[in-house]
Amino acid sequence: MPDVRALTSPEPAAANLSRPGATRPQPAPPSLGPGIPTRPQPAPPSLAPGIATRPQPAPPSLAPGIAAGAGGMVCVGGSVAVSSVLATAPVFTAEALRYAVACLLLAGLARAAGRPLRWPRGAEWFWLTGVTTTGLVLFNVALVVGSWHAEPAVLGVAVACVPPVLAVLGPLLDGSRPGRPVLAAAVTVTCGAALVQGVGRTDAIGIAWAAVVLGSETGFTLLAIPVLGRHGPWGVSVHTTWMAAVIFAVLGLAHDGPAAITRLGRADWLAIGYLAVAVTAVAFVLWYSSVARLGAARAGLLTGIVPVAAAVTGVLLGGPAPTPLVWAGIAVVAAGLALGLLGGWPGRRRLRRRPVQPAHTAQREETR
Repeated sequence: MPDVRALTSPEPAAANLSRPGATRPQPAPPSLGPGIPTRPQPAPPSLAPGIATRPQPAPPSLAPGIAAGAGGMVCVGGSVAVSSVLATAPVFTAEALRYAVACLLLAGLARAAGRPLRWPRGAEWFWLTGVTTTGLVLFNVALVVGSWHAEPAVLGVAVACVPPVLAVLGPLLDGSRPGRPVLAAAVTVTCGAALVQGVGRTDAIGIAWAAVVLGSETGFTLLAIPVLGRHGPWGVSVHTTWMAAVIFAVLGLAHDGPAAITRLGRADWLAIGYLAVAVTAVAFVLWYSSVARLGAARAGLLTGIVPVAAAVTGVLLGGPAPTPLVWAGIAVVAAGLALGLLGGWPGRRRLRRRPVQPAHTAQREETR
């Protein structure tokens, strides 16, 4: 028979719960019967007195995304001198060959690396076609036709305006507000890129084509975001290159003529090979990998590397040394990249200090 005093008097363990920092005793696991072992119960997490913590996942590393985007933009910037070789070549035929070679190379590398390539379905055709027609076809057409009315620096400044556009539209498409630090960094990068490239002469038609260049370059990134999740950088690059090869082949037959391929010289073929490998196959995968890791807003900052890489490549190929204004622009671009890529990232949350309530107070609150 149990002791009556044990049932009416408070337990010493329960009385100790009124002291600050005390913990409530854990109930013993129910017995499953004689001879049957009980399942061990997990021990409660050990917390410091007065501190409530929640395990936070480690923030993802930003270095791979930054390195991928910077590498892709260096490839694009280094192609400025190579692209000038094709100035007198049948441009649409050359572009068709470029994207066809890049597609075959990407498909082979993806298979060797074990990267799955999925056939588009449903609305994915719309997004991939949009990336192709804006970022690949219309962009190159705007560069060619726009150069008839504007100096290259004007079209280059249009490309330099991409970071602020992505800094605003990228978060809006994700359902969030544009971040002020990233937007300030984007404007800084654009100003620095404009200093590097300078400002050329143009007319009204040239300004219109410069706007087309800006819109096309923006679409190349934003329209790819909905399909990056399923297809990845490799799949998006493969599908957009074969689509571009088909479109440029049709334009080449209509504009350049069926025999245009016979007018390509040795230098033209070398330029097409470089553009297919470095500027298309390699740069596309690197760029979309950066967008997937950093997001469109911060990845867009890396486009400011293009004019810097072009200026450095020109010097390496025997061109004149940069002027003080160009050096100032390079410094401004570096400052903008540091502001947008190295600052303002969310880190680990701080521990929130909460006072531990006594047991009898917590019981009264639960019964209210």
